Amino acid sequence: MDKFDVIIIGAGAAGLFCAAQAGQRGRRVLLLDNGKKPGRKILMSGGGRCNFTNMYTEPAAYLSHNPHFCKSALARYTQWDFIDLVNRHQIAYHEKTLGQLFCDDSAAQIVEMLMAECEKGQVQIRLRSEVLSVARDDAGYTLQLNGASVQAEKLVIASGGLSMPGLGATPFGYKIAEQFGLKVFPTRAALVPFTLHKPLLERLQTLSGVAIDTTIEAQDGTLFKEAMLFTHRGLSGPAVLQISSYWQPGEQITVNLSPATSIDEFIDVQRAAHPNLSLKNSLAKLLPKRLVEVLQEMGQVPDVTLKQLNSKQQAELAQTLHQWRVQPNGTEGYRTAEVTLGGVDTTQLSSKTMEARQVPGLYFIGEVVDVTGWLGGYNFQWAWSSAWACAQAV
Repeated sequence: MDKFDVIIIGAGAAGLFCAAQAGQRGRRVLLLDNGKKPGRKILMSGGGRCNFTNMYTEPAAYLSHNPHFCKSALARYTQWDFIDLVNRHQIAYHEKTLGQLFCDDSAAQIVEMLMAECEKGQVQIRLRSEVLSVARDDAGYTLQLNGASVQAEKLVIASGGLSMPGLGATPFGYKIAEQFGLKVFPTRAALVPFTLHKPLLERLQTLSGVAIDTTIEAQDGTLFKEAMLFTHRGLSGPAVLQISSYWQPGEQITVNLSPATSIDEFIDVQRAAHPNLSLKNSLAKLLPKRLVEVLQEMGQVPDVTLKQLNSKQQAELAQTLHQWRVQPNGTEGYRTAEVTLGGVDTTQLSSKTMEARQVPGLYFIGEVVDVTGWLGGYNFQWAWSSAWACAQAV
């Protein structure tokens, strides 16, 4: 039986980075993955350019039942540390918006960098390896694989969440946590598009492909100011993906369709200049024409000229456009979700080392843990930071 100091399950962002760091500290590391190639989620992230971190990473950008947990790891291995590594590998990158950093060329460069770091740490990587069982005794952990048994003193679970099952996502990490008595919070899809109830969807379907700048608010008061995209299934775009993490089934979201311009002031100015212009054509100067037409069909934009629009109608219109209320039917689910909310309860882990408090030698890092970041590189930074913290301890 092959023996190692550390076995890491999951060759995604957290697993690869943890393996590289532990290997470079002189540990004998085995990295296992059930897929044909490492870093599958990295490769398709950011439209194939990998939004690998965010310059404004801070604990406030993370959701968890235990919001203080992420602070230690994020402070000890920061976005600037990872950016320094990217620079050392001479990978060109750019800021897109709001501190989001993307590779100029391809996400494959990040995977190549992580693989090069693993090589430097003499990490042994075994792909297409299914873990059939995990047992613990005084010597550590014994894993039965398809075709072999391996043993290590320390075991790191970096198997991710349930998002994007097409890339091999499974509930494996949660099952291991439960096997060893750790609590796992219920999971759900996050950073995910909304679907709409059929009557509203049928009204809005002609808008598929239309994007507008908005602010979107959840019922708990959380607010994001980014673009919203109408799709043939419902609503998407950065603002929608962000708010999906804060939305609960059955709740409404409130969308400001004109965050930069007061509808009241806009109409007053337009009326003074073009009193005989239809309200619809006037609003089409501010909002996509197709959107205005659909809202008129829905009875939310009066079919009048500007001079015919009375003050009550104008006040109602301003409220409609600044506080457009939508009740999503649900989300597109794990199939298109970027991350998974919930996971291994962090009160049972050390925030310094990611080790299970009651199970010596067992660690959980990355998405499998109940820490979920905003859209825009925050979840990759949690992968790097939690992996680094763990690698210092194993």
